[in-house]
Amino acid sequence: MMYQIDFEKPVRIHFIGIGGISMSGLAEILLSRGFVVSGSDWNQSSLTDRLKQDGMTIYIGQAADHITKDLDAVVYTAAVHKDNAEYIRAKELGVPLLSRAQLLGQMTKNYRVAAAVAGTHGKTTATSMLAEILLKAGADPTVSVGGMLPAIGGNVRIGASDSIVLEACEYTNSFLEFFPTIAVILNIREDHLDFFQDLEDIRHSFRRFAARVPEEGTVIIDTGIEDYREITDGLPCKVVTVGPAPESDYRAVDLSHDEQDAPRFFVETSKGEHEPVQLRVPGAHNVENALAAIAAARQMGADWEAVRAGLAHFEGTGRRFERKGQFQGVTVVDDYAHHPDEIEATLQAAKQMQYSRVWCVFQPHTYSRTKALFEEFARTLSLADEVVLADIFPARETDDLGVSSQMLAETMERNGASVHYLDSFEKIENFLREHCMHGELLITMGAGDIGKVGETLVEK
Repeated sequence: MMYQIDFEKPVRIHFIGIGGISMSGLAEILLSRGFVVSGSDWNQSSLTDRLKQDGMTIYIGQAADHITKDLDAVVYTAAVHKDNAEYIRAKELGVPLLSRAQLLGQMTKNYRVAAAVAGTHGKTTATSMLAEILLKAGADPTVSVGGMLPAIGGNVRIGASDSIVLEACEYTNSFLEFFPTIAVILNIREDHLDFFQDLEDIRHSFRRFAARVPEEGTVIIDTGIEDYREITDGLPCKVVTVGPAPESDYRAVDLSHDEQDAPRFFVETSKGEHEPVQLRVPGAHNVENALAAIAAARQMGADWEAVRAGLAHFEGTGRRFERKGQFQGVTVVDDYAHHPDEIEATLQAAKQMQYSRVWCVFQPHTYSRTKALFEEFARTLSLADEVVLADIFPARETDDLGVSSQMLAETMERNGASVHYLDSFEKIENFLREHCMHGELLITMGAGDIGKVGETLVEK
C-alpha cells in the first residue's frame, strides 16, 4: 500500500533531486506544514541555497548514507534511475518511496479546492494567470507552478486557505496521480512520444484525467481541441467550455492589440456577461490561456474586477517570452517553447511586433520529439526571418535515433529558409554578434540551456 501524506501528522521526508523547480516547491510546502525536510541534488543552485536558508538539510551530491532509518518517506523525480545510490538504500531499509507525482497528488487531497491545469503547452502561463487573479481577489491559495512567477517571488507560494493551484503534466501519466476538484485542459497535441504511443493514447490519458474530477467538481476544456466532447462526454461533474467555438461558455470577442501586441478583448459568457480584459503578454495563444484561467477563477469565486486586475498585473513567467536585455541594439528574449505549436505561437506573436528582423536561436529538446515532429519543426521554425540551430539537448535520452540538428537545418534550407547550424554555443554567440543588427529581435528558444547564449550576449 502506498505511503499516505497527512498534513495533520508531519513526519521526516527526504527528496532525491530536490533542486528541481517542482521538487523544491513541494519541499517548501511540506516544510511550512511542520515536516522535517532534507534533500540532495547533484548541483548547487539558487534554489538549493534558498532551501538551505529555509532550514532544510541539503546535500550536494547523492550518496547512500544520506538515507537513514528514521526517515518516514523518500520522494524521487522521474530523472532518478533505479540504480541511484539513495534510491537503492531506501529500498534496502524499507523506507517508503514516492514519485514526485504521487506526492503532489496526495497533497491535493489535503485541500478542499484543488485546481490542476493540464495541456500539452501553456500550463505554466495559465496556472500563473489563475494565481494572479486569485491573489487580486484576496484569496490566499497555495500555488505550485513550473516557472518563476514574480508575483509570488519564485515557483511556490504557501497559502493559508484550503485551495491549491498547480500544474498537471501528462508526461508518464503523472497527472493521473492527482485528485483535482477543478481540472483545466488547455489543449491536447502530440508530444512526449517517447512515452505515449500516439495522439489517441494521449487523448485517452486526458480523458482519464478529466474523469478524476468528482461529481461536485468542474472540468474546464478548450473547444479548440479536436472532438473535445470525447474527453468530457458522460462525466458526472460540471463541464465548462472556453475557446473559439460559438457554443463555448467563455469566448473572446472584439479582439485587438495594443502597441506592444498585447491582446485586449471582451469575454462573452453563456450567462450573458460581456466584460473587457487587457493582457500584458503578447500572442493569440495567451488569449486562450487567459480564457481558461478566467473560467477557473470564476469557479473559485473571483469577481470580474479581480480578473481584470490579475491579468493586467501578469507580465509572464521566467522563460516565457522573457526579456533579457539588449546587445548592439538587438532586443534579446528567452522562451521555453520546445513543441512546434508553441514555436508557432511565439514566432507569430514576435512577427507582429515592430522589429526589422526576427532571429530564432533554437535548441531542439530530446531526440524522440525531434524525430517524431521533424517536419512540423522545419515548418514552424521557418516563420522566423533567420534561424540558428544548436545541437539537440538530449535530456534523459542516450540514443540519437538517427536524427540531428544538422539534418533539420538541411531540410529547412531545401524548403527555402535562412538557417544556420553551429555546433557550439561559443560559435553561435560569435555568429550572432557578427550578423545581428540594431532594431532586430533575437529569441533564444527551447527547454534546454540555450538561454545561456542570450545571457552571455547581453552581459558582454
